[in-house]
Amino acid sequence: MSLASLSNDQRDALQELTNIAMGQAGASLAALLDEFVDLSVPRISVVELADLPPALASLVGKTNLVSAVRQSFQGYLRGEAIIIFGEPGCRALADLMGFEGELEESGENELLLDVANVLSGACLGGMMEQIRAFTETNGPAELSFSMPSVMARQVMAEQLIDPKKVKWSHALLLEVNFTIKNRNFIAHLTMLMPEEGIEKIRHITDEFLAAF
Repeated sequence: MSLASLSNDQRDALQELTNIAMGQAGASLAALLDEFVDLSVPRISVVELADLPPALASLVGKTNLVSAVRQSFQGYLRGEAIIIFGEPGCRALADLMGFEGELEESGENELLLDVANVLSGACLGGMMEQIRAFTETNGPAELSFSMPSVMARQVMAEQLIDPKKVKWSHALLLEVNFTIKNRNFIAHLTMLMPEEGIEKIRHITDEFLAAF
């Protein structure tokens, strides 16, 4: 299973949808932190579950310690948003959010949850807003979200997901980096969708192309 089977137009459509949604997420983060936020170009790939841990490590750095928050979504699309924070960025969050002094771990976790919730909500909300504008569905194109939860603190990225505990064989991986250069802050927003999500994305890009 590979994105190579998509036409160039389909890949361009998916790139455009992702760019707009990630841009909205970046704007929401900038408003929350009152800082200018740089975005990387979104990366899109299909990975086998066995290859997911090293794929995540290659995205964020194989030797860097990270913390991560996960938030599942279901409805028109199904999957998980995983927001991975570089450890220097975790320590900078308190200052960015206006807190003085050292925070306990519980306070740091609350900050991570707040930022992750803003990023995942804005990105997925942006995608669904666009999809509703051109997609024909048998019901409302809506998503519901679980409460975000801290999945790991100060671990290697390769340790974040155990493929043996995931039922999917392949996943669609969407990833973008959000950085604040003068604060040493970086967050990686990744979205993982199972096999049926890949087929749903193909259908979405076809409808997007047909609408324009």
